[in-house]
Amino acid sequence: MQSGEVLLGSGASGESSARVRARVLDARARQEARGMLNSALSGALLDQACRLDAASEQLLTRAMERLGLSARALHRILRLARTLADLEGAEHLSQSHLMEALGYRQLDRQAGQGSVVSA
Repeated sequence: MQSGEVLLGSGASGESSARVRARVLDARARQEARGMLNSALSGALLDQACRLDAASEQLLTRAMERLGLSARALHRILRLARTLADLEGAEHLSQSHLMEALGYRQLDRQAGQGSVVSA
């Protein structure tokens, strides 16, 4: 899989439902082998599961500054990036996983802005 294709997929036919199910089950098994699902990771366990190289740390630092992200948002991004890596079958997080997770965060923010109802 190419970066950016983990969740959205690309190509004319995409993946079959059976293949997607297999990837999800494999990702869940990886998470359980680490001791807990990614959604429950926090603190030291999150740091351990999401070890970053210097370039990835700089990417996240710049994103926090430019996007005004809180520590809570950063943790959500890290958990999502870890899940994307698990779906891809990757042992370590890459910058592409982080960038994809940041992209989903931006989409989430944009969708949230459009859903405000004014009285």
